Amino acid sequence: MRVLLLAHSFNSLTQRLFVELRERGHEVFVELDIADSVTEEAVALARPDVLVAPFLKRRIPAAVWQRLPCLVVHPGPAGDRGPAALDWALLEGRTRWGVTVLQADGEYDAGPVWAEQAFEIAPGATKSAVYRHALADAALRAVLQALQAIERDEKPRQVVPEPLRGPVPADQRRIDWSRDDAATVLCRVRSADGAPGAKAWLAGRALRLFDVHPATPHAQDADTPPGQWMARRGPAVRVRCADGAVWIGAVREDEGDGAAPTAGLKLPPTMALPEAAALPEWPQSLWTDEGTAPLDWDELRYEEFGPPGARVGWLAFDVHNGALGERASARLLAAWREACSRDTQVLVLAGGADQFCNGIHLHEIEAAARRANDSAADASMRSIEAIDDLALALIDTTDRLVVSTLRGNAGAGGCFLALAADEVWSLPGVVLNPHYRNMGNLHGSEYWTFLLPRRIGLDASASLMRGRLPMGAAEALRRGLVDAVLADEAALRAQAAALAADAALPQRIAAKAARRAADEARRPLAEYRADELAAMRRNFYGFDPSYHVARHHFVHRKPHAWTPRHLATHRR
Repeated sequence: MRVLLLAHSFNSLTQRLFVELRERGHEVFVELDIADSVTEEAVALARPDVLVAPFLKRRIPAAVWQRLPCLVVHPGPAGDRGPAALDWALLEGRTRWGVTVLQADGEYDAGPVWAEQAFEIAPGATKSAVYRHALADAALRAVLQALQAIERDEKPRQVVPEPLRGPVPADQRRIDWSRDDAATVLCRVRSADGAPGAKAWLAGRALRLFDVHPATPHAQDADTPPGQWMARRGPAVRVRCADGAVWIGAVREDEGDGAAPTAGLKLPPTMALPEAAALPEWPQSLWTDEGTAPLDWDELRYEEFGPPGARVGWLAFDVHNGALGERASARLLAAWREACSRDTQVLVLAGGADQFCNGIHLHEIEAAARRANDSAADASMRSIEAIDDLALALIDTTDRLVVSTLRGNAGAGGCFLALAADEVWSLPGVVLNPHYRNMGNLHGSEYWTFLLPRRIGLDASASLMRGRLPMGAAEALRRGLVDAVLADEAALRAQAAALAADAALPQRIAAKAARRAADEARRPLAEYRADELAAMRRNFYGFDPSYHVARHHFVHRKPHAWTPRHLATHRR
């Protein structure tokens, strides 16, 4: 079928449908929802059999839905209506929810239903994680079911719609530290993760909270008043609730009179709140022996499994939104070096369960533009150098095999950080964006000019970087960017254990070391890095401001003025 995807932005769900529908042989076009006249023009140019709307903030124009089947993907069960269905589900503690594909008509979310799919909400999941994983899986199943029904010339079923439910009022998610226990704080923030955040007072400022995690009990909790912070760890601060405490990993202050210079940016509290940087740090070991009590929350976690001589080291880094700032890159590099001191045969860089990595932290770079004696260009270069150091450490780990596991999506520098491993394994629903140009024509670094051609060749690398399109795990496997697509995390761990126990592993490690030495003799990695960074300096400091404009628009969620031509192929 010819399918036109109409969306407010090319977000994670839209990308997932884009790659999966193309994988199944459909011809897919994308148009961003700019204006009614633009949508009508897109329909005339693309001549679709069906329009699918995965993510909209406006109604589809009547001139379109009256002449063409228009399928709206609603993140709620049949009959549910409103723009914040998933927010309400998490806020109310639902453990099972649904996705509906309905036909657009004159009523908001009230058209006849083509398909419905249920899914489970994992305990402790954030709205963003549910949206990218369980909901996206269900939405894909529902859209495919709806398209098959249309192909068979079936009719949608009528459902009595429920009353329209609007956005969650801010006061229903506002945190009252003196009354709300940790479970309430976690629930409210998780239901607002991504956007808009849960409102709370902290350090005398009105903030929106994100990336909140449970904290294990500590003796100091009893001596700390609710709403007071106690310590920092990594990017986060520990704050006392009515009972116990939570770790807060990201905050945003609304812009307005009296706001801090970094208002409007989602940042680690230790960067957004100067007082937080002065808090005492509560460090903890990177790992514990098997069978011991679990550690308190940290963005880094290391574990080992397997018998002596066939040990696997598993290093997970769960950075918010997959963004690696300077501090996070340096901290992950230190953890990698510590893991390399352990006696393991396979070392896994696991990324986060939600997202693997999306490269540099654009909000932190935007904040640098507002600081005295700093600039976005300088911060961009420091961030690139920091993630380059991390990629180099992976490449230079030649005494064991290194595996990257993509449990969540990866983009830009995060894709090439994964490729620094010897093998890359992915879960089925992962979407990769292995290119940089969508962020203002960035050249990119992370040794991609070395890593990508050695996997897929020069011509294929050039084509991939020009294409600027996302790809699913199946396509990445075919094109050589990943080496295996496995069913779930249990399968990833089993594969790692089998690799560590492989009798041929010593020969593979020796061959790897020899190849690294030969590659270095042919052309040192330092030369690849120097050439990449020279191009990046032109992006950051040169006369073309495209990167800085694109970064600013991304950070502040500025709506698109047109659909990029690599997506709107019907407009070429």
